[in-house]
Amino acid sequence: MNSLSDTTWVRTRADLVAYVQQLSQEALNPANGWENRSLDRYLEALGAWADDMDGYFLNRGERAPEQPDWSLIADMLRAACFYE
Repeated sequence: MNSLSDTTWVRTRADLVAYVQQLSQEALNPANGWENRSLDRYLEALGAWADDMDGYFLNRGERAPEQPDWSLIADMLRAACFYE
C-alpha cells in the first residue's frame, strides 16, 4: 500500500484509481481524523482548496501548474479530507 500523504507515486490513471480506493478505505475509519466526513463538506472543501490552490503552491515556493496531472488530482482529493 502506498502512502496517502505522499502523492508523488500517483503518475497514471491506474495509480489514481488505486489512490481513490485507498482513500475510500481510510474514510471508513473515523480515527483517521478527517475534518470533512460528509460528502457535502468534503465537496465544499475540495472546491475551496481548488480555489486557493495558488496559495498552497506559493507556500511551497512553487508555481501552480497550468495543467493538472494525476498527482495533483490526488493532492486535491487528499486536501479535501482536512481543508476547512
